[in-house]
Amino acid sequence: MTIGKSPDRENAPSSALPPGAAEQTADAPSIGRVLSAARIEAGLTVDQVSGATRVRVPLVHAIEEDDFARCGGDFYARGHIRSIAQVVGVDGEALVARYDADHGGSPASRRPTQLIESGPIKVPGRGRPNWTAAMVAAIVAVVGLIGFNLVSGKTTTATTTGSASAPLPSGSGTGSVAPAAPAPTPTVQPPAPVPSAAAIAAAPADKVTVKLVAEKDTSWVSAVDGNGKSLYQNNIEEGQDQTFTDPKQIKLVIGNAGAVHVYVNGKDLGPAGKNGQVVHVTYTPGDPQAG
Repeated sequence: MTIGKSPDRENAPSSALPPGAAEQTADAPSIGRVLSAARIEAGLTVDQVSGATRVRVPLVHAIEEDDFARCGGDFYARGHIRSIAQVVGVDGEALVARYDADHGGSPASRRPTQLIESGPIKVPGRGRPNWTAAMVAAIVAVVGLIGFNLVSGKTTTATTTGSASAPLPSGSGTGSVAPAAPAPTPTVQPPAPVPSAAAIAAAPADKVTVKLVAEKDTSWVSAVDGNGKSLYQNNIEEGQDQTFTDPKQIKLVIGNAGAVHVYVNGKDLGPAGKNGQVVHVTYTPGDPQAG
C-alpha cells in the first residue's frame, strides 16, 4: 500500500531522530510517542498504518504506548518498529537502536557467553518422554495381537471342520464305522381306537348308557336326560367321544349321523345314520333300539 506524504515533513521527524538517537537524554520522547506523533503529523489513522504495514491494529496501539511485550519477542518488535517508522516517515534504524539500548543491546553486540546462557541447553535423550513412539509401538502391538487371533481362529476352524467331515478309518480293531442312519420317514398317525362293546359292557342294567364316538368327521350333538335337562350341546371333534347315563332315557340329536358311532348299553349300533343326516333318537334302559 502506498501512502502519500507531504513534501515538507519528510525531513522534520527524521531530523528529530539522528542516527545517534540511542544516546539522547532521558527527557527525549519514547519510541511509541515518536511514532504516534509522526503518524498524527502525517495525517494517518491507526487503521491506515495497520493496512500499510500488515501490523494488527491492537499491536499498533500497543507499540505507540511503548508496550512491546505483545510483539512476541525482540526480533518481531524491531521489525514492527521499522515498518511503522517507514510509513509515518521517521528514521526506523534510529528507533531500533534506541530499542536495543533500552532492552539490553542488539543481538550482534552480545557476548557469546550471553547468547549461550540465554536459555537452557537441551541434552539429547533427556526431557519429555517420546509419547509418539510409545503410541506407535502400542498400535503395532494391538494390530499384531488382532492378526494373531484372526490367524489362530481360522486355523482352529479349519481343523475342527476337517475333523468333523473326515471319515473314520477302518482299522484292524474290533470296532467298525457305522453307516449313516437313513432319514426318518414320516409316520402316519393311526386313527383313534374305537371302543368295543366290552368297554361299556359293565354299564348298569337299570340305567341307559349311551356312548358316542366321532370316527370320520365332526358332528354337532345335543343330549337331554329323562327329566328334560340338557346334558350336552356342542361339537364332537373327530377322535373324541362322549358318554351319557340316565335312569330313564337319553334323547339325542346328531347333526352329522354318518360321522358318529353309537354304543348303547354295551352294544355296538354302528353309525347313527348317513353322512350329513340329522337324526333324533331316544334310548332307554334294556332296549338299545330307538324308542
